[in-house]
Amino acid sequence: MKSKIIYIFHAKPWQHASPGGWHFVTLPNDVSTEIRQALKFEEQGWGRLKAFAKIGDSQWETAIWFDTKWQSYLLPLKADIRKKETVLVGDEIEVSIWV
Repeated sequence: MKSKIIYIFHAKPWQHASPGGWHFVTLPNDVSTEIRQALKFEEQGWGRLKAFAKIGDSQWETAIWFDTKWQSYLLPLKADIRKKETVLVGDEIEVSIWV
């Protein structure tokens, strides 16, 4: 991704508690702090920040959202990406994001 900052980290996907809840990865606190300090001015409503993400061989355009409760960004994981990359809740995965 030209002109973007890349962050690579390991995280465990989790599912929101609501019925049929979305799946997310929480970005590490140090990564979230760095992103927020550098790019908060680019956030849109609800702390949304445009991004690209990659897990395994799958790469997609997305956004990360800042969660004020956890003081960290959340990356939503689409069902088709989870299926293609066999991503399960609680498994440690490598995630790359460009912001």
